[in-house]
Formats: sequence, C-alpha cells, structure tokens
Amino acid sequence: MKAPAFAYRRPDELAEALSLLADDGAQVLAGGQSLIASLNMRLSAPALLVDINRIGALRGIEDRADGIRIGALVRHVDVLHSPVIARQVPLLAMALPHVAHMAVRNRGTTCGSLALADPSAEMPALAVTLNAKIVLEKQGARRTVAARDFFQGLYQTDRQDDEMITEVIFPRAADDEVFGFAELARRHGDFATVGIAVRARRSGDTLENLDVVIFGSEATPLLSPATSALRIAADATAPMLADMAEAITATMEPMENHQGRADTKRKQAAVLLRRTFRDMQSRAFAGKGNGHD
Repeated sequence: MKAPAFAYRRPDELAEALSLLADDGAQVLAGGQSLIASLNMRLSAPALLVDINRIGALRGIEDRADGIRIGALVRHVDVLHSPVIARQVPLLAMALPHVAHMAVRNRGTTCGSLALADPSAEMPALAVTLNAKIVLEKQGARRTVAARDFFQGLYQTDRQDDEMITEVIFPRAADDEVFGFAELARRHGDFATVGIAVRARRSGDTLENLDVVIFGSEATPLLSPATSALRIAADATAPMLADMAEAITATMEPMENHQGRADTKRKQAAVLLRRTFRDMQSRAFAGKGNGHD
C-alpha cells in the first residue's frame, strides 16, 4: 500500500521543529522504523511529517551530572556499542542485543521506542526498571516525566500531541547494583512474547530491593508490586528461586492474543525470572557456593 498524502518539513533547529509540532496533525519522524510501516498500511495519516534528523542538538550520549543522557536521534546501534552505556547503564547493554534486527537497530531510536510505547518492546521496560527521566518539549515549554508515570496504556503515554521526547536520562548504576534481563520471542529479534528486567542491590550475602518489570504480556510494562519483601540469598536453592518467581508472576494479568494464553505467559515469565535470579545470584556471589540444588 501507499502512504496517504502529507506535507514534509526538515528543520535544522529544535525551535523550528517545536514550532511546526504546534500545528494540528504534525508528527515527528526520527528513525521511522514503526512510523513508515504505519503510514504505508494507512494506520497513520499525519498532515505534516517533521523530520528531525538534521537537528544536531538531539544527537549524542552524554555522561552528565544528572545521569546518562540519550538524545532523540541516538540509534539503538549507538547505545549497543557505547562504552559509556556499557560502563554506566549495564542493563541497557545487556538488553540491546535483543532489540529487533541489525537493520532496525541501525535506524531505530531509543526515544522513538519510548514514544511508540509498544508493550512488547524492550526500551519502555528498561526505562521503567531504572525509572529513567523522559524529557518532553514543546514550543515554549519543557518538562520531565518519570518513566514509571509515562506509560499509561496500550500505545498510550503522557506525551501531548504538540510535544516530542528530546532526550531520556538514565541513572548511573551503583557499585552494589546487579541487573538481569531475559525475554522469550518466536525468533531472535522479534517482539517479545514475554520478557523481564530486574534490578537489585547487593548487601552482604543477599540481593535485596528488587525492581522487577515484566513486559510483553500487558498493556504497559508491569513493575511488580510483589517484590518488597523478597531477597535472593547467596545460598538460595533453585526451589527457593522458583517460589520467588511464582510469587511475582501471580500478580500478572496477561493479555490473551495470538502470542499465547494468559496462563501460558504467566508460566513463561516465571521460568524467565527463575533463570534470571539464578544468573544474578551466580554473578553477585561468584565463588561463594551458590545453592543451586
């Protein structure tokens, strides 16, 4: 199919782009990996496409006082190969190899994935796990929204039509933090049927303060409410880790679709969690005789 007719502008400055977005029916074009397909299938019909690819201020990964800044034009491949990300935001480095395929990673952007808010995409789940700060700008105004407040429903966010995400700021990983990531997809690079991202703090022989996000199963990434009292001890056995995973996934209310039934997704998430907990335990307490039996 062919895209519907639309006007096209390619500004050189952010101020001009924000001015254009103030018009009804304007939409941002960055990587275009979802938007172009949507246009060609006539699922989207913007009056104006604002191509931001010439705006230098939207590029770059920066190590700043307030965290690690990823601009709106930073591609997935840039994040994947960034030494700053590998050192300061290791959860992103763990997850990026799972994001789509190389051709998509070469064009798709971090901020574009956040704006689309696909429930099966990795980037929204990672942002929620780390509670990244999403910066939104429109003509004459700028605001910051915590990722845990940004995603509001299926492909729905707190972004207004005249706003664009200009950057996202991820917190630096602390020395005592341990991370885990896993997903299940029909083929590598496909959207996840179900996936999980985990952050924990190491305290002595225990991992505590767990943040567990499950994605691909509900309308938005689910930050599990069932983790506040959970701990992963250095000597925790496989059955103990399995019980923890079951307790967390019991809070899920998965959508049933062509990817599977609700109970199937719940079981898949439990298996991913159990394996990820074991991996985190092994990395956090290497040489301490982890209780895997």
